[in-house]
Amino acid sequence: MSGPDFSIERHAIAGGQAPIAGVDEVGRGPLAGPVTAAAVILDPARIPAGLNDSKKLTARRREALCTEILASSEVSVAHASVAEIDALNILRAAHLAMVRAVSGLGRPPALALIDGNMLPDGLCVPAQAVVRGDALSLSVAAASIVAKVTRDRIMRDLAQQFPGYGWETNAGYGSKSHIAALQDFGPTPHHRRSFRPVHNILYQDKSVTH
Repeated sequence: MSGPDFSIERHAIAGGQAPIAGVDEVGRGPLAGPVTAAAVILDPARIPAGLNDSKKLTARRREALCTEILASSEVSVAHASVAEIDALNILRAAHLAMVRAVSGLGRPPALALIDGNMLPDGLCVPAQAVVRGDALSLSVAAASIVAKVTRDRIMRDLAQQFPGYGWETNAGYGSKSHIAALQDFGPTPHHRRSFRPVHNILYQDKSVTH
């Protein structure tokens, strides 16, 4: 299967919609850490070669492409915190991060291509939902790379402050070693209390102590 291309963007540009931002988020599934979104306006004349869905790239390739994207494109990155995830639910928090990323661009895009099948509430620009957008649109693929690289760096930094949970390798996802550490050490302030494995361990602790 071929990778993403610029055809959705070209069609919109031909219809007078420019600039176009690709928007994607990472971090819906982890038990810890923020959800991170990126909005990227590619320069059609300077699109980095090899852009693809971030999940299909090695960590080293993602890092190199992220550097190229930041050098050649307009980029905005935003987050929703663990407290916001717990208060809103993960979908609404992910959408909030996307809205913040679009709002953070230096100029409003004429069209935002949003990865997924739903448009976030609160977007102040015209938008189009693109299912599997990171596999279809170069702009969304670029956003997926920037969001993934940024969030992985955050989790590596947090891993130094809270060693033992393996965040430098699992990025906060519920790996066996992460679950085991949760049971041994308990949740940190960066764990999502609304997520069942964390909630269950907190609840276990309370029922043991009462």
